[in-house]
Parts: sequence; structure tokens; C-alpha cells
Amino acid sequence: MSNTVKIEEAGPCRKKISIDVPAEKVNEAMETAYATVAHEATIPGFRKGRAPRRLVEKRFGSYVQDETRSRLCASAYQEAVESNELKVLAHPPAEYFEDVEVEANSPVHIEVEVEVMPEFDLPELKDIEVYKPDNTLPDGMVDDEIKKIAINEGDLDEQDKSEKGNYLTGKAVMVDEEGTEHYNIDGAVIQLPEEGDEGMILGVIVPDFTKQVGTPKEGDSVTVKVKGPENHEVEALRGKDLTVTFEVTKIYAIVPAPMADIVAKYGFASEDQLKEMVSNRLEQRAVAQQQSVMRQQVVKYLADNTEFDLPAGLTAQQAARSLERQRMELMYRGVDPTEIEQNMAQLRNASAARATAELKQFFLINKAAEALDVQIEEAEINAQIVQMAMQQGKRPEQFREELIKSGQAQALVQQVREHKTVDKILEDAKVEDISAEDFNKKFANAE
Repeated sequence: MSNTVKIEEAGPCRKKISIDVPAEKVNEAMETAYATVAHEATIPGFRKGRAPRRLVEKRFGSYVQDETRSRLCASAYQEAVESNELKVLAHPPAEYFEDVEVEANSPVHIEVEVEVMPEFDLPELKDIEVYKPDNTLPDGMVDDEIKKIAINEGDLDEQDKSEKGNYLTGKAVMVDEEGTEHYNIDGAVIQLPEEGDEGMILGVIVPDFTKQVGTPKEGDSVTVKVKGPENHEVEALRGKDLTVTFEVTKIYAIVPAPMADIVAKYGFASEDQLKEMVSNRLEQRAVAQQQSVMRQQVVKYLADNTEFDLPAGLTAQQAARSLERQRMELMYRGVDPTEIEQNMAQLRNASAARATAELKQFFLINKAAEALDVQIEEAEINAQIVQMAMQQGKRPEQFREELIKSGQAQALVQQVREHKTVDKILEDAKVEDISAEDFNKKFANAE
């Protein structure tokens, strides 16, 4: 009564799993499902669990069939993956098997394609040459950061008409060339670019944003046309001619908060104490940035010295995973939340080569983690949360809750594992100190 399993190549990083389940196992699964239903079924005129089988089958036949299909497919798939030691990156949802036909006394055929880890050998992980840039804060950086805080803590001043730098709130509706609606959001926000012509709407970069939007007034409706990014995490938007209609309800300018108000809000007694806090935060951010660029050099070394096939195009799941990895990295480095969203829009708009390189990095670090037997403990996750919360100016428990609600908790775990893996490689690297200026010159053209 064993299943017959066949594994075939379905393209780079993909396997096709074909499973034939014998009729005997199908009947056994149906009997199990029927017994469960019969025991709990309540039919008028009969005590619970005592109704005749023919009545139970008539009333609950479709349920028994669905339950049998669900159990058979789940167990057969799991058994096939484990017995063939497939390193599956994304398991198919339960709905994937809804079209599988299940009938008594008949075998069942299941086919599924899955994304798997590519197979390759890592290069030597010792004595990698890495440059460590000086992380001394440039003159004026503390004052510039305080100006940013003043804007973030400033008040919204409603305007009658818009101008560069203003924020507009309203209703945004995105449809594609076929008229299919993808987004319909009340309370959407756009910012008119302070300089240049590029802007962002619903997470998509619009190169000629200023030309299309202009400086609308309250109550105006503007139409923005843009091509869907080729690597957007929503596959239905990729390469499509998109139209976004934005109805302006409010226009705001930001009035920076006075220094006295900022000092009071943060609970300090003087401006000097505020500057000290900002300086400490920037120094921590500089250390994180320094560590980040060192890690990037290790990852680049791995990528430059490893060859393996990758999928021809990013799936929605791969694109979403890649974006979340990069979002988490920006948060780790202390990038301002508004800047993060701008960065995310830029990343969606990145070239296919850039997106593929990011996917390759994911596979490389995962393979290195396995080779180095990197294990993650709860205390390491908590330490990362504390550090990132501090960078974001939030309480650790608040930041943790936000990660859980936004579904980013798993991305954080993956980030901690990746950081620990690359840091372990850095322990055996040849590290050379270098000035920030020389470092920037040396890597000016690096991706």
C-alpha cells in the first residue's frame, strides 16, 4: 500500500512531484473520514452517532470526500518531501489540491511543483579580504538629525492649495489595462517631490510624477499612469499599464516642532541632553552601518565565487521574501520609516539583475548557515529587537508587537540567522581598517 513517487526537474530551483496513491489507501482514508463524521453526526430521528450509514453518506458525502482529499494530499505530499529529502522553500497551500479527484475504490494521482534550494558548493570561507571603514560621525550630522526629528514631530498645517513638499491625503484607486481593480484605499498619502520629477504612489515609483500630478487643490482628482514594476511582489501588477486615480481630500504642510517642544517631549532638561541622545543613537547607527557594509563584502565574495542556476523570473513569493529581507535590513541600520518606504518602492523598481542577485544572496547565506551549523536562540532574537527598537525610537515591546501584527517576525528571525552566519565568517576574515572616504572611493561603483 505504499505510494508511488516520482521526482522530476521542473526548471531551476523547482521540482515536480508526482504521487500515485493506491485505491486501498484511498478507501482507508475515506473510512477514517466517514467514521469521524458518523460519530459526530446529528440527524433528526436518530441519536448522535447512531444514524444509518446510507443517511450519513447522503447528507455528508461531499464533506467526507473533501476531508479524504485533504488528508490524503497532505500526508502523501509530506511523505514524498521527507523520503526524498527535498529542501522545499515554500509549501503549496491546501487550496492547491482542491482539483484532485478522489473516489472510492480508485487510485489518486497528485502532481505539485515546489521551489527548492539550489544545489552548489560554497567557496573557501576563511581569510576573505574585508575592509572596515571608519565610523566617526561627520561634522553637522547631529544637527541634521535634530532637524529631521523636528519635522517628524512637527504639526500638520492644512493648506488651500498644494506646493512642493506638501503631503496630500485622499482616496487612491489602482486599476490595470483590463480594468481590474487592485487597490482601493481611503486615506492614502502622497508627497509632492521637493525636487526632481520622481514621486511615489501606492508603493510604485512614478518617474514623471510631478508632470502628471502637478499641484492640485482640495477636491481635485488626478490621474497617474505608470508601468507595473517587473519584480513587484504582486504578480498581477508586473509589466501592466496601471492607472491610479487620486481624489485629494486634504493638503498639508509640515511645520517643524520648536526645539523646546522636542526637548520636553523626549523628557530632557536641556537641548544639550537631546543632542547627547541623538549623538548616541547616530553612533549606534554608524556601528550598525559599518557592520552592514562588512557583511555585504562577505556576501559579494560568496556571490562572485559561486555559480548555480536560478529561477528565470522571481515568483511573487520570492519577491515578497526578498523585499522583507531588505526592509528588515534597513530597519536594522536605523533608516527613518518614511525613507524605508521610499527605498522599498525603489527596490520594487529594481532591475531583474538586481532582483536575481538578491535571491542568490538568500540561497548563499542559507547554505553557509547550514555548513557552519548556525543555531539561533531566543535571547539573540530579543537582543535584535531591543537594538532595532532603539534605532526606531520605540519601546522593545511596542516594536515586537508591530513585527507580529505586520507578519514580519519570521523575517526578523531570518535576519538574525543571516547576520550570525556572516559574522561567523567575518571572525576568520582578513580585516583591514580604512577611512570612510577611501572606502567610498573604492566601492563607488559597487552594487
